[in-house]
Amino acid sequence: MHTNDKRPELSRLEYRLLNDFQRDFPLTSRPFLAIAEELGTDEETILKTLEGLVERKMISRLGPVFRPRRLGASTLAALAVPEDQLETVAAMVSAYPAVNHNYEREHLFNLWFVVTAASEEEIEKVLNDIRDRSRCRLLNLPMEDAYHIDLGFPLWC
Repeated sequence: MHTNDKRPELSRLEYRLLNDFQRDFPLTSRPFLAIAEELGTDEETILKTLEGLVERKMISRLGPVFRPRRLGASTLAALAVPEDQLETVAAMVSAYPAVNHNYEREHLFNLWFVVTAASEEEIEKVLNDIRDRSRCRLLNLPMEDAYHIDLGFPLWC
């Protein structure tokens, strides 16, 4: 890797975990054992490596993505956050267990996030709390039509 390259250093095992298991994750009672066997290592090493990736903030969560409206409810939302408060508000939004992720966009509504919960009522409670705590304008954009978008992508070598 070049010294001025801003990409993080990844071990071969980290690279394989991040790249090779974005799809077709083993659906067994011990998926990490199956992954370990495929990668020629042990289950404990896989789990410790994944924990390290979380600690380094290379990944934020490891889990399934369910088809919308199959389990519970979800919505896309956005906040109009003053630029000088963006990091603080983003951290506050990320702390909600119902928030999957958030990201900045170049727009008046500059902080976008996805909320999932057991019901529409629970989503409304989370959104109202976020609006009240942030004191920012909130835009709720519930899905009207579903489209499948494959979010997997190959990592660099």
